[in-house]
Order: sequence, then C-alpha cells, then structure tokens
Amino acid sequence: MDTITHTLFGLALYGAVDKKQMDRKYKAAYLLTMVGASQIPDIDVISQLWDTEGLYQMWHRGLTHSVFLTPVWALLFYLLCLLIFKINDVKLFLLAWLAVFIHVTSDLFNAWGTGYIEPFSNIRLSFGTIPIVDFVIWVIIGIAFIFSKRNKLKAPHYFKLAWVFITLHFVIQSAQGYWIYNQYDKNYKQVALSASFVPWSYTVITKNEDTVTLFQDGLFREKKEVYVLHSNESADLNTLFTQVPKAKTLYEWSPFVVLVDDDNRLGLYDPRFYRNGQSFLFEYMEKKSEK
Repeated sequence: MDTITHTLFGLALYGAVDKKQMDRKYKAAYLLTMVGASQIPDIDVISQLWDTEGLYQMWHRGLTHSVFLTPVWALLFYLLCLLIFKINDVKLFLLAWLAVFIHVTSDLFNAWGTGYIEPFSNIRLSFGTIPIVDFVIWVIIGIAFIFSKRNKLKAPHYFKLAWVFITLHFVIQSAQGYWIYNQYDKNYKQVALSASFVPWSYTVITKNEDTVTLFQDGLFREKKEVYVLHSNESADLNTLFTQVPKAKTLYEWSPFVVLVDDDNRLGLYDPRFYRNGQSFLFEYMEKKSEK
C-alpha cells in the first residue's frame, strides 16, 4: 500500500482505542506507536543511499516486510515509549505488533508483493488483488472519521466498524481476483494479476512462449484484450546484467518479464506495470550504433 494508506491504517487503529481514561502523555504514546508502527517497514527506502549494485528492487519490501520481523518492530516502539514517555504498557507492544502485521500483510495483496517469509526464502509473494492506492479504504476510514467527530463517545465503535468493512473489502476483492485468475491459469503457462483502481476490476497478465497478453477483466465486466506484447526470448542478457545490475535484480524479482532486443536497446520490463505503451519498471542499455 502507499504511504497515505499506511498512515490511515495507523490513525484508524488509534481511533479504535478507547482513550477516555488516558491523559495527554498516554494519548501521545499511543499515537506515536500506532502511526509509527504502521510505517516502520518502509524504512527500507533508505537503502537506496548505499545501493551500488542495483539491488534496491529486492531490498524494498524485502526483509523489513518479513512477518518474522514484526515482533521486533513492535518491541522497538514499546521501548521508545518506555524511553520517551516513561510508560510501561504491554498494550503498546501488542498494538504495535498488530500495526506492523497489518502493514506487511496488506502489502501482500498488491502487485508489487513482499518478502513476507524472508530470510527463509527470498520469493516475492504477491496476490495482486488490491491496488497500491485503494480509494475504497480511504473512503471507509473517512466516513468513520466523520461519524467519530459527530459522536466522540462512540468514536472507537465507528473505527472498529471501519476495520470490519476494510476486511470485507479485502476478502471480496481477493475472492473475485482468485476466481478470475483461475479462468486464465489453465490456458496460459504464466499468469499474474494486478488490481485496477476501479473496485472489482483487474488487469490479467498472461504469457505463452514469447507472447505476453494483457486483459482487462472483472466479475461484472466484459473481458477485453488491451495489449499484446512480444518478448524476444532468445535475447542474450549476460551483457545487460553486467552493465545494468538493476536489470538482473528485476529479472529475479518479477514473476515474468518481457525481453526487448532491437536495433537500439537491450532490456527487460515487468508487464504488470505496463501502461500507455510502456512499463515504469524497465531496465535497459542503449546499443552502440555501428558507423
């Protein structure tokens, strides 16, 4: 999910906590814990500062998003509250753990995926059933916020109800995505799913041999072929991997890629992010023209 959504998750968790008996110091500790823990796995973005081998694609949403690291992040915020606010409350640890778990688990549902079971496996788990920016979640939390302002005594109730609707949204979207995925899986060697910003609508990316086809599909919409891409499967990628290390990382990171080998460029891109004639995950090298 995007940074705004993770922040909203943290605020929604904070809103679901009954704070009637809390003083300002306790409220500040809970707010820091909920929002901070909802963001902390994305601290891996700083790895760009020392990435000299083109490995950032694997580092981002990698080990920091491992489900096995969630209690470690939770302990960090528990200790921060103990140090800064002098508050020793086990609920802070448990809620921080929940916040981090929600972050790394919700990211599983995006096309980008996560290293959810690192360090035991570096495989990228991705369901592709929820868009990275999901406005449905924003609306649900926004409605809960409006109602909480109208009746502050029932604020935790409204936010708990929001979490029920968010969970239902994930379940319904993913169930539909799973059903659609299975319609293609038996006809293509490789299939990937990428949820659209429009609810209950998906891009299905398929590959057979050297042909990659993208479809728009959904339970309540007609299937439509939108792109047919050619992948030059005979391309020799050794030179590319030597000169552009990011290309090798992308090759290992993506479920499958489209290979480009023409008169001008040698490269590869992830077709899940193909929009308007290009993919923003495209690594290539320019070929030297012969004179």
